Amino acid sequence: MADMFADEDSARFFQIVQMLQRSTMLHMGYLPDQDHAFHYNLLEAKEGIEVLRMFQKKTEGNLTTQETQMLRTVISDLQMHFTKAPQLHRKRQEEQAQSEVIRETFNQPQDGPVEDLSTSASEEEE
Repeated sequence: MADMFADEDSARFFQIVQMLQRSTMLHMGYLPDQDHAFHYNLLEAKEGIEVLRMFQKKTEGNLTTQETQMLRTVISDLQMHFTKAPQLHRKRQEEQAQSEVIRETFNQPQDGPVEDLSTSASEEEE
């Protein structure tokens, strides 16, 4: 990563940016945590984006053109993902609910949905 930047301080700055980016993506439900669980906390995600925007303001004029563009791209990308996070969360919830129905059907087959495929005696005579 150091080869992408002019010096080690730039590389370290973007390591911090990347940590905030990953944390924000985790709170929007795009990345799983170390236990493979997904989280959804838009307040935390918004705070991560706001911290990056603060970095952008505080470092204005002190970054190279490449560094400025990279920071702008990270923030823009996170903002776009933020707007789509509720849809992703609803989709995950629906998938989880469907998975629970299937799991319950296998655990309690007598309570599961039944489709009667048998024919009645009157239907057989026709």
